[in-house]
Amino acid sequence: MSQTHPFKLIFDKNSKILILGSFPSVISRKFGFYYTNPQNRFWRVLAAILNAAVPESTDEKIKFLLSHHIAIYDAAISCEIEGSSDAKMGKIVPANLEPIFKEAKIRQVYANGGKAYEICKKYLEGEIIKATKSEVIKLPSTSPTNAKFSLERLTNEWSMIVRTLA
Repeated sequence: MSQTHPFKLIFDKNSKILILGSFPSVISRKFGFYYTNPQNRFWRVLAAILNAAVPESTDEKIKFLLSHHIAIYDAAISCEIEGSSDAKMGKIVPANLEPIFKEAKIRQVYANGGKAYEICKKYLEGEIIKATKSEVIKLPSTSPTNAKFSLERLTNEWSMIVRTLA
């Protein structure tokens, strides 16, 4: 079933890094914001590496991201997808990253998982390199389907973000 990305890009002129997921899950689409599946570890991982409390409400999450100079979006703006499965994504239309690259000085783009990385490499690589002078970096997915990564291991892998923000 064809889906269009329902959320706005979260960033401001002070954003230094951009984290791209693949496409919002069914639960996130239902609740109207990024990574709202309680089993997804995105917010817990970011809070742990930034030594901050886990943000709860949408407003808290936006403030949390912006106060840490983090932008988030997804690599696909529309696609055909069954449920929330990245493996079942087809007819992908990549996101337009020009607005963020035009307004913010993004130093590095990170992909949250393999599918986001694949979309970046296939459709967005030239735009990302032109804007950041660096290739997208693949981080392990915070999705609950990535069960082989414990919260501790995810936190360890994602901690490289902190160096980019320094």
